[in-house]
Amino acid sequence: MTHPVAVAEDVAWLFVDDPAHVGRARRAATALAEQLVFDESRVAEVGLAVTEIAANLHKHAGEGHVLVRALRAGDRAAVEVVSLDAGPGIADTALAMVDGQSTAGTLGIGLGMVARSADHFDVTSRRGRGTVLSARFHARSRDEPPFAADPAVAGLTRPLAGEQHCGDAYTVRRTADGRLWLMMCDGSGHGPLAATASRAAVRAFTEDEPTSPEAVVARLHAALRGTRGGAVAAAVLDPVSGVVRFAGLGNIAGAVLADGHKRSMVSVPGIAGFQARGIKAFDYELPPGARVVLHSDGLTERWSPEDVAGVTSPLLLAATLVRDAAVRRDDAGVLVAAP
Repeated sequence: MTHPVAVAEDVAWLFVDDPAHVGRARRAATALAEQLVFDESRVAEVGLAVTEIAANLHKHAGEGHVLVRALRAGDRAAVEVVSLDAGPGIADTALAMVDGQSTAGTLGIGLGMVARSADHFDVTSRRGRGTVLSARFHARSRDEPPFAADPAVAGLTRPLAGEQHCGDAYTVRRTADGRLWLMMCDGSGHGPLAATASRAAVRAFTEDEPTSPEAVVARLHAALRGTRGGAVAAAVLDPVSGVVRFAGLGNIAGAVLADGHKRSMVSVPGIAGFQARGIKAFDYELPPGARVVLHSDGLTERWSPEDVAGVTSPLLLAATLVRDAAVRRDDAGVLVAAP
């Protein structure tokens, strides 16, 4: 039997290159917290933390993006904020976590306050390459502790600039034997019709128990008939046997990162919902410590393991790839698993 992991809904991608944009990021985060029924004091904590995150981004990097999203597990939810920039990087992340450290006119309360108020906080930074951080905030309740998101897998989607809907989507399931199933769809084109196709793929994947990646892709091909169609891929990661089995139809890119090398996985030509000839699956070695990356063609495939060296968090790795490789004028979707 498979079990869905916590589901992320990317609510707002906000470009920050002006002090006024700091307030916009704060308002987006607090509005989501209120929607998720956080109490007044917790909403204020989220607002203060996001203000510091966005102010640091603008003052130190000049410009970048803040993503505000909801993370849901059953009837429980959290606010998750991701910040990414291509600025000079943080020279000393430990010092940046100390209260009162501010060299460029931010609040001066430091990222330490953000880390303390968040239920989960992570940051990666490289000199000359920029900084990516994430902070997750749960509603504070005496009745139940914050739910734990699966640390082994995370994804991001970003719509084409000017679009409200993203045509890329993904979903994840975990089996009782420890295997991890990944699915990604890139709906053809962009906008609402592309998003409709991707939602159909997500629905088809979640409605039935997966048996093999090639069978999943065949089922997605059938499910996308009557939609605009799209590129799809499915993978199952089995860390016990040390194998990932992958099947792709169209231009979803897949890769295994291990020991400083990137091994690309093979998709066959076609368009789910329209044309699928000879759907095939291929097995690849999955050594301990390996990471599996799936992404749409909204990202260039010319990124290398060196570009994400030292980034261990799946969420921060996905955000780093969006920052550095999502250079095409298209929707972007990335899914990273580190079983």
